[in-house]
Amino acid sequence: MRDAIIIGGGHNGLVCAFYLARAGLKVTVLERRTVVGGAAVTEEFHPGFRNSVAAYTVSLLNPKVIEDMDLAGHGLRIVERPLSNFLPLDDTRYLKLGAGMTALEVAKFSQRDADRLEDYSRHLDSAADLLRELVLQTPPNRVQGSWLTALPELIKAGKLGNRMRGLSLATQRELLDLFTKSAGDYLDGWFESAPIKAAYGFDSVVGNYASPYTPGSAYVLLHHVFGEVNGKKGAWGHAIGGMGAITQAMARAAQAQGVEIRTGCAVEEVLLDKGRACGVVTAGGERVDARVVVSNLNPRLLYTRLVDPGALPGDFLRRMQAWRCGSGTFRMNVALSELPSFSCLPGTQAAEHHGSGIIIAPSLQYMERAYHDARAHGWSREPIVELLIPSTLDAGLAPPGQHVASLFCQHVAPQLPAGASWDAHREEVADLMIATVDRYAPNFRRSVLGRQIMTPLDLERTFGLVGGDIFHGALGLDQLFAARPMLGHADYRGPVAGLYTCGSGTHPGGGVTGAPGHNAAREVLRDLARGRRPALEAVR
Repeated sequence: MRDAIIIGGGHNGLVCAFYLARAGLKVTVLERRTVVGGAAVTEEFHPGFRNSVAAYTVSLLNPKVIEDMDLAGHGLRIVERPLSNFLPLDDTRYLKLGAGMTALEVAKFSQRDADRLEDYSRHLDSAADLLRELVLQTPPNRVQGSWLTALPELIKAGKLGNRMRGLSLATQRELLDLFTKSAGDYLDGWFESAPIKAAYGFDSVVGNYASPYTPGSAYVLLHHVFGEVNGKKGAWGHAIGGMGAITQAMARAAQAQGVEIRTGCAVEEVLLDKGRACGVVTAGGERVDARVVVSNLNPRLLYTRLVDPGALPGDFLRRMQAWRCGSGTFRMNVALSELPSFSCLPGTQAAEHHGSGIIIAPSLQYMERAYHDARAHGWSREPIVELLIPSTLDAGLAPPGQHVASLFCQHVAPQLPAGASWDAHREEVADLMIATVDRYAPNFRRSVLGRQIMTPLDLERTFGLVGGDIFHGALGLDQLFAARPMLGHADYRGPVAGLYTCGSGTHPGGGVTGAPGHNAAREVLRDLARGRRPALEAVR
């Protein structure tokens, strides 16, 4: 008998396992794939070329998780990009962000916009600071029952209310804008030139199958700026060795606490005894008993595939079946014989822009057209592409003189119209993504030595990302904070006693943060400790 079984060895599952084991519990992680890490893994995709297969960049990984797990001591090293972003706009114009040059770069297009950058950053940072405070907190949960049952949640809501009342009126207004407006409307209120709005607005469509003018997309923009790298707020970086270096360090940290990790071990069913989770059955027919079961899966997968539907309230099951997933993501890794030479900034020798996030989406209007085209056609004929070349920062990923690149592409339909299959269109759309980059860097297509293609269907089959959804559920207002995954179950507990969730489908949502795993472990320990404080202290 184990104390806890974790279903899924992605980063949040490993984080949760670590904290539970550090509190003295016997913990087993069961991972379907032959390697732990979930979507944060590094693999060879072409002979001699390795790259982060799905998740591809670092910023949101929580500093407390890094420190508590001593990830640096377990081999993790993160380096900052030399520039935040580079936007090639046409054959002659470009925009660079970062390294103290943003204002000068923006002034090429609008001095007014350059003068507003500092004020914009200050407003956004004030909202991001609140988000940083909330990521490691369990949201107030809407509960039914006696006043005694509701009292802890009322206290929690009261504390949050006091925190909100402590904000200035200007900050409260900013938060209202960011939680309700579209990113396009929000940015249009700040800036007049297209390039800077595109640079900032890109974050609103990352993993979000929507137009930047879709209401609520401003929150997705905010979600991507509350991170930090090596203590620098809002920075983006690269894990040496790729994203798998993060999860391998996590696995070593968890194993050092006594966690048992079993790979190639898919879970077929969550076992129930008198309405309480008591273990799992693996695809191989093995029964594994435990006091509690914690799922790192997309909540739709957990409750519609692994749990007896008869054990779930009808309204809960209906809502889980309708849990909105699908991020419009088409992911590629390519092996390159040389670096891309951009028409607007020629040269194949490594330069600072090669080490940045290279965004091919010159305006918010371009992004909006891409979304509507994908809705009608299945994929945009002029897609959004973010190109990263991590081998400029991490030479060990590719043979000497050659490179690897990540292509994170939007917008494609999670499910193609008219019943078409992504298997039939994988190569066609991959060619389009390569051609899109080639329009801005004419040597790109001929430099490609090999490629790995991950359609939304591939992401679902390989990593359990339903509809290719990198967040385990859309970051809409109806699926955030106390409503993630739904009202009444925002505290990492579901309607089945002893069954918890710790993945990105819980607060604070997607990204490689570790926060859901941290928070879920605290709630599991609170239930198991029954007032014995030493266990709770292990996760605080």
